[in-house]
Amino acid sequence: MNGNQPELFGVIFRQPYPFRLRANDVIRIDGRLARIIRVTESAAVVVMNRPAREFVTRFDKRVRLQPSPIIFRISANSETEIINSKPPKKRKVERRRP
Repeated sequence: MNGNQPELFGVIFRQPYPFRLRANDVIRIDGRLARIIRVTESAAVVVMNRPAREFVTRFDKRVRLQPSPIIFRISANSETEIINSKPPKKRKVERRRP
């Protein structure tokens, strides 16, 4: 090391969980409830139920169809209203016996 060069010193702070949203959070988007399935570095995957469609057939029979849920992605740090955020569960640490 060169004697004229000062030492490099830095402090690194790590957040326990870097994203605002977590898996299994229920959020409100456009007045409808949705659930977070998975959170990655780039996005959070959200599933939202679609409303059921009801109509009457030509033979005067009522039919109700439930479409499959819609899956879309949003930012993992998006500012949405979280309904049931829970703190992360603490994991038990097993100690090995010598």
